[in-house]
Amino acid sequence: MRKGWQRLRRSALPIVQCAVGAALAWFVAHRLVGHPQPFFAPSAAIISIGVSFGARLRRSVELVAGVTVGIGIGDFFITRVGTGPWQIALVVAVAMAIAIFLDSGAVIPMQAAGSAVLVATLLPPHSNGGVNRMIDALVGGLVGIVVVGLIPLHPVRRARQQAADILGVMGGALTDCADGLHEQDPEKIRLALQSARGTQPQIDALRNTLEGGREVSRISPLYWNSRPRLELLRTAADPLDNAVRNVRVLLRRALTLVRDDEILDPRLIDEVEALGAALDVIRRYMLADPGEQPDAAEATRILRRVAKGATKDLVDGSGLSAHVVFAQLRSVVVDLMQVCGMKRLSAIALLPPTVQHPYVAPED
Repeated sequence: MRKGWQRLRRSALPIVQCAVGAALAWFVAHRLVGHPQPFFAPSAAIISIGVSFGARLRRSVELVAGVTVGIGIGDFFITRVGTGPWQIALVVAVAMAIAIFLDSGAVIPMQAAGSAVLVATLLPPHSNGGVNRMIDALVGGLVGIVVVGLIPLHPVRRARQQAADILGVMGGALTDCADGLHEQDPEKIRLALQSARGTQPQIDALRNTLEGGREVSRISPLYWNSRPRLELLRTAADPLDNAVRNVRVLLRRALTLVRDDEILDPRLIDEVEALGAALDVIRRYMLADPGEQPDAAEATRILRRVAKGATKDLVDGSGLSAHVVFAQLRSVVVDLMQVCGMKRLSAIALLPPTVQHPYVAPED
């Protein structure tokens, strides 16, 4: 119940956008354009806005393109071969095939098929209903874009929260992993791994939100000043994804390490625990407004402390799994420094060297 209310609260503004967009699209198509039953205009507006908050402009174009293809194919075939089961099957197959040939998106084929079916079953041959529906689709798509510009979601706030949630899961997983290593408890590490594996939908949602935020920052003058912060988040998305993947590998090898009863330096466990604590600082940095603490400098300072302790002697005399945990920990540190805005080579230079002549010279 609590999660349901949280989802509803986060989607409250998109719901308002869709409701206002549907009503406005109907009004424009019915009162201003003069269509008696512009049933597709509100539908087009809703699809254009989309509760998922991402790639609205592309969806609007795909919507109109799909409707146009469907109506054109439907009118062409139905006026020649009539209406019936096999005619509908033919129209749908041809409309979807052409739509897929034109674009790889999912919206165009579905809209093409749906429009073709409506033409084949509801609209009489040689009527102007098909043209009206094309106009309705255009009206709905444009209204959706206008509504997004006038009642915009904040292009940064939602992405910050999503990134912070991912960082929170990672930090908790590493803290639990450290506890599991201390206690030689494989079940605790297994559960931590399970939670880390469940973050992929959150990563995908973050990327979708960033794409939608980019559109909002272009369309709405209210949020033009959010572009620099949004660009920082967009730059951080790939390193964050890499960090999540590296944490999963670390957890898998930590689980193997405990199951194999492998020798482990307690200082390496302390490093894993320190990295988990650092992730909480980065999570709070992600949520902080400009000028608030912790900022990027503070988050980077904490990571530098973790990096300084990741020395080669932590795995002297250890087995393969301990070496992998050590290597992944260092990789996660580099990824997280990039999340905080540091360049990759600069982040690598902060790690203690593990070979005599490293590719990136360590920082003095």
